[in-house]
Amino acid sequence: MPSAVTYQCPNCSAGLIFNPEKDLFCCEFCLSEFTEADLKKTEAGTKLKEEHEHAESEAFCEGMKVYSCPSCGAEIFADENTSADICCYCNNPVVFGGRLTGQLKPHKIVPFSITKEDAVSRFEKFAKKRWFAPWDFRNAENLEKARGVYYPFWVTDADTDSTYDTRARRIRVWRTGNVEYTETSEFAIHRQGDIHFEDITTSAYADEDKKWLEGILPYPSDKMRDYDAPYLQGFFAKKRNIERADVTDEVKGRMNSYATTLLRRTVVGYNSVDPGKIHVKVNNSNWDYTLLPVWVLTYKDKKGKAWRFSMNGETGKIYGKMPVAFSKLAILLGAVALPLTALLTVLGLLFF
Repeated sequence: MPSAVTYQCPNCSAGLIFNPEKDLFCCEFCLSEFTEADLKKTEAGTKLKEEHEHAESEAFCEGMKVYSCPSCGAEIFADENTSADICCYCNNPVVFGGRLTGQLKPHKIVPFSITKEDAVSRFEKFAKKRWFAPWDFRNAENLEKARGVYYPFWVTDADTDSTYDTRARRIRVWRTGNVEYTETSEFAIHRQGDIHFEDITTSAYADEDKKWLEGILPYPSDKMRDYDAPYLQGFFAKKRNIERADVTDEVKGRMNSYATTLLRRTVVGYNSVDPGKIHVKVNNSNWDYTLLPVWVLTYKDKKGKAWRFSMNGETGKIYGKMPVAFSKLAILLGAVALPLTALLTVLGLLFF
């Protein structure tokens, strides 16, 4: 079994950390900075690039540690140099576990481009527009607990031969004297096209987080890179628990839906069109197990309930269910009710 791969500064041998803002790998000790190309040059001849994929997966897992939350059951993994003290979901202390196991080495990654400071600033602007959020919703303690987490997704490209068959009708109405005639012509419609699907993104994590994750899609395709472990340093990552075979039907369903929409749009000039049937033949496809960057921000209310918000680590898009402060609602109702009551009282004195 190959030893764990470490990523060290070529100048001082300290650990390198990926800086999203600079898009560089940085050393906190000697302040050196490296591009991905620079890093790969220094790794030439020292990394086990010639190893088979299975061996690379073992090396990847060997260099990662698992952190478990005893409160909510969340499991995350990170490189052994990344420290963790609280759960990024419920803000409770986490337990340092053992090594990551299984062939979980990703194929692709979209690195974080939004820093923690930028994420907090964006979230503050988002929170200011939520008038009925609790008073302490934006307090500094909650925002400081923001965590950068890479979530697992399956990203699929496919070339297909798609066919669409339906029936359509064209109706013609005319009058001769006092008699109205209606002619209905029915047509068998056939459409066929070579359709390429690009970046169909499907969560590779449990269904309970599916909506929460898909609410911040999409991620720009041009930001996707081949996975390299230094991108993970300083962040956490979720272990995938949905395999490719488990989402094949879902991806095929999306292809069917997209193909139906595209080919149906070519059927024009008819009074009515049946739903029709679609057949998508996949000629070839490519599946990449991909890590996508998510900032996780958690607010814990006075009853101890955790409210989680996800932020796209590339675009800044935010998704999450907003808690409501009923005290603010009461103030609003009071502000509306008092002048309304006064108005009704005046009207009553004038007309009754």
